[in-house]
Amino acid sequence: MAKREIERVESMGGGSGHVLIERLLDEKELNGKCRMYAKVTLEPGCSIGYHTHHGESETYYILSGIGEYNDNSILRSVEPGDVTFTPDGWGHGMENTGTEYLVFMALIILD
Repeated sequence: MAKREIERVESMGGGSGHVLIERLLDEKELNGKCRMYAKVTLEPGCSIGYHTHHGESETYYILSGIGEYNDNSILRSVEPGDVTFTPDGWGHGMENTGTEYLVFMALIILD
């Protein structure tokens, strides 16, 4: 099992502030099928900038907090229990619009 360290990434995808990423599986465990399986935390006011996926898809599962999800340029609110899916060739971004941490699972599957 991967050593569970939390990585702090500044201005991820051109977003505001920083993102905290706790990778739950390492490269060997992902076995060439996925690029990432992680718990992601956005503090209030922080965001992941809009970006497009190429050769992969990404799914978010919202655990806690609220935010605004940019789904291929369509903005929608997200809350705990929501699932987002960004297919290959599409883009997305996420912003914490609440006063608590926005926490979600992120899974990037290689096509």
